[in-house]
Amino acid sequence: MSHIKPKKSLGQHFLIDDNIARNIIRDLRLDADDAVVEIGPGRGALTRLLAEKVDRLIAVEIDRRVVDELRTRFDWPNVSILLQDFLEFDLHALYTQVGRKLRLVGNIPYHLTSPILLKAFDERTTLHDFTFMVQREVAQRLAAQPGTKQYGILSVYARFYGKMKVLFNVSPNCFYPKPKVLSAVVQEKLFEQNAHEVDERLFRTVVRTSFGKRRKTLRNALKYLPFEDDVVREIVAVPSPLLDKRSEQLTPEQFVELTNMVTEKSDAARR
Repeated sequence: MSHIKPKKSLGQHFLIDDNIARNIIRDLRLDADDAVVEIGPGRGALTRLLAEKVDRLIAVEIDRRVVDELRTRFDWPNVSILLQDFLEFDLHALYTQVGRKLRLVGNIPYHLTSPILLKAFDERTTLHDFTFMVQREVAQRLAAQPGTKQYGILSVYARFYGKMKVLFNVSPNCFYPKPKVLSAVVQEKLFEQNAHEVDERLFRTVVRTSFGKRRKTLRNALKYLPFEDDVVREIVAVPSPLLDKRSEQLTPEQFVELTNMVTEKSDAARR
């Protein structure tokens, strides 16, 4: 596939290091009956190794040039190469079709990391886990502990929805073209079900609003919640020690507690 030049507009950095590809496969600990969805297969460095190990591989690629080439190379009964934007791909329909939870894998475009992660979290009931190549800075944020500078929205979501691990770092020399940043492979094993009773949509709103004003205490940050003024006043007037902390000091469990308090106060204010 050397004649296919990476497209800058698609954020393509093809993985060209076989050792890194093998290390990713090693850490996936694949079973033969796994159903794997590969995001952005590129030159097929991972595709070939995956196809040799699982009985169902679906590679989702937005670049027609790559799709045509991969379909020729991997005309195998267990491999499907789809020309599609992963962000519009129906994971639930595939999950229903194959009858088991999916495993997501990909060297994903760095400018689409957040949307892809959010899609994975949104559709987690269809997924067993995901293993992604990301910018190292993003990997550090995903795995960050409360109270640290890197701890933010993605850190909270990663801890709320599953168990996140940074597997290993990857040099720019392992890609063509070389990215200007360091990379890392992360893996999230998703919980079977939410461990907490909480309005999930509101939970995300509370987390986003809190970190949107991360220098402020939560009592001040939550004034920006998208509610009526009188409801917001009720919420920030609660004599809770949580509201005197800043967003990066709260664990996901404390954000759940905070969200349930917001739910209770907003419901009461509207009665």
